[in-house]
Amino acid sequence: MEKKTEKEEKYMKELQDRYIRFDWAIKRLLRQKANFGVLEGFLTVFLGEQIKIEEILESEGNQQDTDDKFNRVDIKAKNTKGDIILIEIQNTRELYYLERVLYGVAKAVTEHLHLGQDYSGVKKIYSISILYFDIGVGTDYLYHGQNQFVGVHTHDHLQVNTKERGTIVKRLPSEIFPEYILVRVNEFDKVAVTPLEEWVRYLKDGIITSGTTAPGLEEAREKLRYYSMSPEERYAYDEHLNAIMIQNDVLSTAKFEGREEGRAKERLETARRMRSDGLSMEMVVRYTGLSEEEINNL
Repeated sequence: MEKKTEKEEKYMKELQDRYIRFDWAIKRLLRQKANFGVLEGFLTVFLGEQIKIEEILESEGNQQDTDDKFNRVDIKAKNTKGDIILIEIQNTRELYYLERVLYGVAKAVTEHLHLGQDYSGVKKIYSISILYFDIGVGTDYLYHGQNQFVGVHTHDHLQVNTKERGTIVKRLPSEIFPEYILVRVNEFDKVAVTPLEEWVRYLKDGIITSGTTAPGLEEAREKLRYYSMSPEERYAYDEHLNAIMIQNDVLSTAKFEGREEGRAKERLETARRMRSDGLSMEMVVRYTGLSEEEINNL
């Protein structure tokens, strides 16, 4: 068997320290109950309270085929008050994105109110959008929003008097209306110190610090290693990243023209870099999916 060169050993070490992106993991690897610890840690950090996942909801947004448009993933979870949480994962620049977020939240509200049930059964929804694209101008990487009632003339916020809620108003607006959290991962440029910062760093760069104590990330280190996947899974994962890159590049077009050509060029460029770094033909074939003939023609 061919002995690995120093460069190959370095490349393999980098693979061992590489972690799968969260958007891929949440749709492919974290849907089993045994892996809920990662997602529960994520929700606990971003919502600031202990979260327990009950199930991953099946919907059109959870389809895993190559044309699924990377839509939402619905997670049915409970916090200490029994609220339902909806996670919205979005990677690509999509027209009418905010409208789609609103639709997803409205759908979650109605789906969990059974036919004939009174409105007391309406559950609180949290929508967490992990944005790998620019949605607007702002200086922060984390934004929070909720419905509020503001005086047209006085600009004050309407406060429900809890002592006089009686039988008409059973819950405060903050206990009913959905909350929206936007995570602008590309805007994060801090040294990760807090659990929240460690999570955002992972979402952005795929880096998980050894010895992390952030909820969910220790489990992620064990379950989301790129190198632990089979060659077929790695190939599918790399294709997923290529598809995201290509989709981002063709927002202005109605069709994904040139998608296959773009993927092929990416694989060829990866092979070219690997060969220039001195990696063996066997390694290049394994991690690009190209044939020896295609690689020799570079």
